[in-house]
Amino acid sequence: MAGAVMPLAARLRSAGAVDFNWLKTYYFPVMSATLPESVDAWRMVSARRSFQGSLPIAAMRRLCEVLADDAGVAQYELDFGRDEYGTAYVDVRVQAPLWLVCQRTLEPFIMPVTVDSRLGMIRSEREESALPPGCEPLLVAEDDKLSPIDVIEDELLLALPLVPVNPDGELPEEVTRPPEEETPTERRPDNPFAVLRELKKN
Repeated sequence: MAGAVMPLAARLRSAGAVDFNWLKTYYFPVMSATLPESVDAWRMVSARRSFQGSLPIAAMRRLCEVLADDAGVAQYELDFGRDEYGTAYVDVRVQAPLWLVCQRTLEPFIMPVTVDSRLGMIRSEREESALPPGCEPLLVAEDDKLSPIDVIEDELLLALPLVPVNPDGELPEEVTRPPEEETPTERRPDNPFAVLRELKKN
């Protein structure tokens, strides 16, 4: 059509002036893969696979059993790989606002929980002693299957305090109120001579 204007992108492409691969990457970042229920642990290591995203707290049933509420979302990052010693690992980073019950006030409160750990993947407990310092053991099942959700849930459970206490919580008034002073009752002296005098009067 006479007078039609070719779009700028089409003109640049036809002229070979722009590499549109970088343009696509710049404006449309690759979204993180959906967290699968199960993965092949050793294939994830070989591929140096990474997962990043959000996971509803309600999806972690064992964790919910010790919480005051299952509201909220956990932000996670999982990175599989091998270190310089050849140890297979998965780096686990999680941030989650968890509802706990304060053991001082017995009131629910939100505690921000952060996980940043490296788990060394082993096939048997005998391999645990060979793990480098700072690397916690993660026993992989015989079928090589691993549940990323279970890994995240286990690390959050381990990060929970034994005695949750809300640093901003205040004790109830009936606990903090000082006890009322008791009025001392009148009592007769226990002096034996005073008792004797009373007997003589009678």
